[in-house]
Amino acid sequence: MEKDAKIYVAGHRGLVGSAIVRKLKQDGYENLVCKTRKELDLVSQEAVFDFFQKERPDYVFLSAARVGGIMANATYPAEFVYENISIETNVIHSAWQSGVKKLLFLGSSCIYPKNCPQPMKEEYLLSGYLETTNEPYAIAKIAGINMCQAYNRQYKTRFISVMPTNLYGPNDNFDLKNSHVLPALIRKFDEAKQKNEKEVEIWGTGTPRREFLHVDDLSDACLFLMDNYEDSSIINIGVGKDITIRELADLVAGVVGFSGNLRYDSSKPDGTLVKRLDTSKINGLGWYPKISLDEGIRHAWQWYRTNDIC
Repeated sequence: MEKDAKIYVAGHRGLVGSAIVRKLKQDGYENLVCKTRKELDLVSQEAVFDFFQKERPDYVFLSAARVGGIMANATYPAEFVYENISIETNVIHSAWQSGVKKLLFLGSSCIYPKNCPQPMKEEYLLSGYLETTNEPYAIAKIAGINMCQAYNRQYKTRFISVMPTNLYGPNDNFDLKNSHVLPALIRKFDEAKQKNEKEVEIWGTGTPRREFLHVDDLSDACLFLMDNYEDSSIINIGVGKDITIRELADLVAGVVGFSGNLRYDSSKPDGTLVKRLDTSKINGLGWYPKISLDEGIRHAWQWYRTNDIC
């Protein structure tokens, strides 16, 4: 990307979007366009069309989405499928209409099949049934990927789709009602420590295995791919290794300094039992993550405390 190019980051206040903005500024990109939800409703086709016709961005990072953990997906399935499909179709179509040079669409590793072979290769997408706990979200994201590929075939656009693993870091969602597992654990352990509680409850059995990538590593990968990847096929972004939720909980408790008991509620759903990405494709291009899980958790916890989320 040219240093003076106009770049639109959709969802710039979220976990991923804010990290992309930080990385762009760090690398010398200053001509950024960012709009809040109040300023631009991405669910509105008319509003998005007018925005693209007026601003005419050169490049687009499409990180805006409705996201959440198991509870949020179970509670708001209609919103997850409707809002995400609306955002994707509006932004991708308007990007083509306004002549955007290149667009990067954020998928997610959770849209791979429920019983996907491990580690998950890019070609495994749509090879089996989806995980029921997040099916509406997954279907919406798959539609966005397919739309990028269809526009590339028909209109010769340069729209790429990336598949990040589980993310965490600054500007994460720490709301216990709809957050993902890692920020939820940070908040639970931090609050328990502050209140001198002796026990923390954790959903599920603790046996599922998950892979975690710091969002600053993701933003680094996204800029790398904007400069080095042109294929319509999806590409995974991850660390290539996983740990159990029980191991993660022990790690977070140690970082936060909670020394009480961890009680696992096996009546709550575990979700997919194993989920780890095959990252050989992006590694073959020359990109590798730099932030260790221990370092990243400490960074995320310090951000949580500093920003008075609690």
